[in-house]
Amino acid sequence: MPTDATAVPHPIPSLPRGFRLAGVKAGIKHDASREDVTLVTSDLPATAAGVYTTNLVFAAPVAYDRALTPGRGFRGIVINSGNANACTGVRGLDDARGMAAAAGTALGVAGEEVLVLSTGIIGEFLPMEKVTAGIAAAARELGGDDRAVLAAARGMMTTDTRPKLTGAAFEAEGSRYTLFAMAKGAAMIGPKMATMLAVVLTDAALDPADAQRLLTEAADDSFNCVSVDGHMSTNDTVLLLANGAAGGSTLHGSGLAACGEALRKACGSLAREMADDGEGATHVMRIEVEGCRDREEARRIARTIADSPLVKTAVHGADPNWGRIVSAAGYSGVAFEPAAVELRLNGTLLFRGGAPVPFDADAVSAGIRDRRETLIQVSVGQGPGQIRFFSSDLTADYVRLNADYHT
Repeated sequence: MPTDATAVPHPIPSLPRGFRLAGVKAGIKHDASREDVTLVTSDLPATAAGVYTTNLVFAAPVAYDRALTPGRGFRGIVINSGNANACTGVRGLDDARGMAAAAGTALGVAGEEVLVLSTGIIGEFLPMEKVTAGIAAAARELGGDDRAVLAAARGMMTTDTRPKLTGAAFEAEGSRYTLFAMAKGAAMIGPKMATMLAVVLTDAALDPADAQRLLTEAADDSFNCVSVDGHMSTNDTVLLLANGAAGGSTLHGSGLAACGEALRKACGSLAREMADDGEGATHVMRIEVEGCRDREEARRIARTIADSPLVKTAVHGADPNWGRIVSAAGYSGVAFEPAAVELRLNGTLLFRGGAPVPFDADAVSAGIRDRRETLIQVSVGQGPGQIRFFSSDLTADYVRLNADYHT
């Protein structure tokens, strides 16, 4: 599936006050026609929070950012694509610091006030001359118009076919605030932070502890509920900057709750976009599980279904193969009574009481084939635990793209 970096979401969301972006072509990627350095800056010192991969093998930028967040006084984020700066040892951490220092110099702030993101090939050292030249060029291109936003979003992309952008507005304590988010991710997507990066910006004022809590909760409800292939990356990071440029006091109470809701919606939108843009995907799978003892049990069942190659290929082939879905739930490690299971596919009941029910297989197959989204609903009992989870089908293009990724 060729990358279509010209695909443009409509409408392009507005930036919050006090933020500017840029994306430039620095020659880090093999395809020199694509942006590969992105710079995000805040005109005011911002609160920062971060959520990171739980992989024990993590990239240098993850180590760098994790040591600094949550905190105050941040002025920017520098991002490169085409090289993950992962499994690069001491030099990799030095290069992450070097990226922050170069961005700080370009922005006229301290390097410690800049966070760093990288994505791409693992195990190769960053071409720092290209990176630093790209950072300087990006600083000269900073802006807030649609062109700048799209270039910045493309600068994060690897195998994505399109930029992933979303925005929201919310009101709190008599003031109106804006939230903007952009992300990359199309494969190596597995829960507990999946290869994904996301940046969220808001002009509200947040306390670091509150920002961290809201971001963690939003990520758990979105990015930890999406899986393209179950493979957890070394670089997964979501960063939030809140600069208070809209005025008003630091949010608390109902204002903080309004910000949290906007953040959850934005992250949820980006998570679904990642599944929809899964490498080679022709269908996005929306999996809803209910009736479990708690949410984590529902998550385990949903993830097992999402990661099953047999379920994913059945969806790709428009095959209403209820047996693959039910059996995946059965080996998830969650205890339930099989006789209590109900399964619906795009609203049609396929399985109940331990046995299939009569259904029009041709009609259900056509419903899968003719829709981009396939809805899989599984109930395993009467418990309160439920979850919504996104994945994508498995196609020959996915195999080809990942077989050829490095070579």
